[in-house]
Amino acid sequence: MRRYSKLYLQFLKQYIKVLIEYRADFIFGLVGFILVQFSGVVFIQLIFRSIPALSGWTFHEVLFIYGFAQIPRGIDHVFTDNLWILSGRILLEGGFDKYLLRPINPLFHLLSERFQPDGFGEIIIGSILVGYSGVHLGMDITLEKGILFLTAVFFATIIYTAIKLAVSSISFWIKFAQSYLYMTYQMSTFTKYPMTIYPKVIRGLLTFVIPFAFTGYYPGAYFLGKVGFMQGIGMTILVSILSILAAYQIWLKGLTKYESSGS
Repeated sequence: MRRYSKLYLQFLKQYIKVLIEYRADFIFGLVGFILVQFSGVVFIQLIFRSIPALSGWTFHEVLFIYGFAQIPRGIDHVFTDNLWILSGRILLEGGFDKYLLRPINPLFHLLSERFQPDGFGEIIIGSILVGYSGVHLGMDITLEKGILFLTAVFFATIIYTAIKLAVSSISFWIKFAQSYLYMTYQMSTFTKYPMTIYPKVIRGLLTFVIPFAFTGYYPGAYFLGKVGFMQGIGMTILVSILSILAAYQIWLKGLTKYESSGS
């Protein structure tokens, strides 16, 4: 573990050097990403100008769910963005060979090679929205709730990573899976809003098949007092563990099917 920690820091230092070299691109990219996240908040405001509540959810409750969902999504974006590249061109161009030749875990090498600071835009906006809506809702801030909040965020992030890993691993068989990953990832947008506003089919899909519901709605609803501990926190932890184990098995199976493709 210590060895991999040191290796990750070395990869991170190298990537930061690249960001410093192109600091203007980094700053404009981050600002642009933050503005994009604000567009979702504007959309929510427009909805609540016309209606007082959304299926029994107030403006600040929806804002809390939206903000919570952004935090794990942003953390995953920062640390696992290279899975997008894997599903796109790495396998297609035969660039995966280097991960197999070096004496470290191929998945660790893949993830540590790329650090995507654009994800901080989601983390910043999500944190602001959670704090703002929490104040307006009069939510109590205690040490216990703080620990539960961080726990929920951590395991919700694992779910994001697991889903991305599972879908991107399909590229071991079909070479290019980025369109499938994009389609799957877009479904996470639904969980920025209360699940009760959707038909049963959508709720079932996002709860039992592609469990994005546990990255935003269920843990967020727990802190709002809408669902119990087991449904909001317990199930988030369980689903995250099962998801990452299943995703890693798909990854390992994919490794056995890998065939280098030269130009």
